[in-house]
Amino acid sequence: MHPFPFYLQLGFEHISNLAGYDHILFLVALCAIYRVEQWRTILVLVTAFTIGHSTTLALVSFSNFTISTSIIKFLIPMTIFITSIHNVVGKRLNENLSKMNIKYIMALFFGLIHGMDFSNYFKALLFDESSVLIPLLGFNLGIELGQLLVIFIIVSIAFGFLNFMGIKHREWNLFISGSAAGMSLVSMLENRFW
Repeated sequence: MHPFPFYLQLGFEHISNLAGYDHILFLVALCAIYRVEQWRTILVLVTAFTIGHSTTLALVSFSNFTISTSIIKFLIPMTIFITSIHNVVGKRLNENLSKMNIKYIMALFFGLIHGMDFSNYFKALLFDESSVLIPLLGFNLGIELGQLLVIFIIVSIAFGFLNFMGIKHREWNLFISGSAAGMSLVSMLENRFW
């Protein structure tokens, strides 16, 4: 079995790899609606997302349960598309629940879906399936550290555009959310499984 730092590094590299841009694009869409001053809210949502994908990763790792890659490759861009659309029209949806509750539930649920993709990758890495706990912990912590780095970069770029270039937050949200929705729609059409 590889040591804990090995899995920590794998998790970090998996999330920060630009070839797997879909996860980064989800984080961009998740953060598009927030300002740097709302960093606590961003961390709560990213933590909900992490709890979701860690749960799926654990469930798949401790069982023989597998999910079709073609379905996952369709569902992941769907999460990006829904998040992006919600950023633009979310104020009009579900007035009974607070906006934060809706975003939290979405981040948690979408984390479960993204965890399916991580689980296939992670399961392929395991050499000894009898000792899953240390690799699982290391991989999840690596993913979380990578996500925090990505979030820091996203929020820093947004801060620069909003505060130094004078772009209005509404226009920023529309541009980023619209771009993410468009990219995810293309990906859904390319990866449809029917």
